[in-house]
Amino acid sequence: MVNMFECPRSRNAHIERKKSKCDYLLAECPTNDQVKAIEAKVNEVIAAAMPVTVEYMSREEAASIVDLSKLPEDASETLRIVRVGDYDDCACIGAHVDNTSEIGEFRIISHDFNDGVWRARWKVIATQ
Repeated sequence: MVNMFECPRSRNAHIERKKSKCDYLLAECPTNDQVKAIEAKVNEVIAAAMPVTVEYMSREEAASIVDLSKLPEDASETLRIVRVGDYDDCACIGAHVDNTSEIGEFRIISHDFNDGVWRARWKVIATQ
């Protein structure tokens, strides 16, 4: 999204097994062709079989890599940074795969646009 739309990273994400959602600040609602392109790009990254690794570092070191603006003030001085190959880094406490190829097929199941916020609801379908 950042690369395709030159927008900030998602400011609100809720990730679950059955359905997940992310919100993005955009100037306008993506077209149907753009939504298909988003799906294709995400699936391309998944298929690249990138290693997903974890590194622990100080807040100061992490701040030079990731946005910590949503980090609670009482968070530890040592942060867990999850790296997806050389594609992405984020501070996260959640569970992660070891390799992107374990994720499955990404599908946007619905989306809407209100007051400059595009909400995408998505799921991943396990591949056999």
